[in-house]
Amino acid sequence: MRFAIQREVLLKPLQQVVNVVERRQTMPVLGNLLVVVDADGLSLTGSDSEVEMVARAALGSDSDAGETTVPARKLFDIVRALPDGSLMKFSQSGDRMSIQAGRSRFTLSTLPARDFPSTENLEVIETISLSEGSLRELIERTAFAMAQQDVRFYLNGLLFDLREDLLRCVATDGHRLALCEAPLEKGVNARRQIILPRKGVLELQRLLEGGDRDIALEVGRSHLRVKREDVTFTSKLIDGRFPDYEAVIPIGADKEARIEREALKAALQRAAILSNEKYRGVRIEFTPGQLKLVAHNPEQEEAVEEVEANSSVDNIAIGFNVVYLLDALNALRSEEVSLSLRDANSSALVREGNSERCRHVVMPLRI
Repeated sequence: MRFAIQREVLLKPLQQVVNVVERRQTMPVLGNLLVVVDADGLSLTGSDSEVEMVARAALGSDSDAGETTVPARKLFDIVRALPDGSLMKFSQSGDRMSIQAGRSRFTLSTLPARDFPSTENLEVIETISLSEGSLRELIERTAFAMAQQDVRFYLNGLLFDLREDLLRCVATDGHRLALCEAPLEKGVNARRQIILPRKGVLELQRLLEGGDRDIALEVGRSHLRVKREDVTFTSKLIDGRFPDYEAVIPIGADKEARIEREALKAALQRAAILSNEKYRGVRIEFTPGQLKLVAHNPEQEEAVEEVEANSSVDNIAIGFNVVYLLDALNALRSEEVSLSLRDANSSALVREGNSERCRHVVMPLRI
């Protein structure tokens, strides 16, 4: 195998795949990247046996086909350390890969490409298409609510709920829930629910860019594959059943206050300074025309904030984790937000002023 490539051309696909590679592996070959040169150019594959990323780059005509695996971090560090404009020449001889760039020469050990795990042959049961910007937005607005290392393993991921003509992403850690949806141009054959594990979600979020470029989501029985012109992302799915999240969204939450998002956010941030460091509780008192935010801590210190609100609700006080409320407000985009309750013991429904597309549910806290 032999090829030459500019440092800048190689660096971007290398950055996309190297994050997938774990620093500690169960198999030595998983510490390597699969490097393939063929008629289509160069492809680099990183995998941890759960998540796989394949990135592609164009090559000139002066290359010889072949495949091997090379140490991922070492190759990345070499490419990153070389000066801009370097032409890198790669050639393989036996179990060694030599790299030459100007007056710099490196020799890396390799492992056989046949040892590298592959997820090529997936049985695809559904394919949907949507813009890259839409998928990125769905993930950004919900992924923060995923659980971390919960014994209920199905919560350690993001639900993709495929409905007739929309894709809905949902995350919950049992204390709060985030939901956002986007329309699909072409509907799905049947409703499907798949759970993408946390690492897959974070890698996909890092990969996605904004814009209207279409990407394809291929749903398999145990995998999700996302295809873009230059990159293919594949992840195993969590084998479990996501809870009935629609039952968590408070129905008949008619006690509503509409507040300017930035004003509420700033008031919560100030009140949080004197909240209990362990429970992070803030009590919200509803009165006509305003919300009163009160926080205490074990040192008997107190913070009180009053925020103007378009509300006729009176005589309701309820506690919430201030961090969860701030996370929900940060995920919303509108100038005005709606905070709705059913009663003094219900969860809060937080959403944009005039839209149901993105909704956040925060469980109450006893203060």
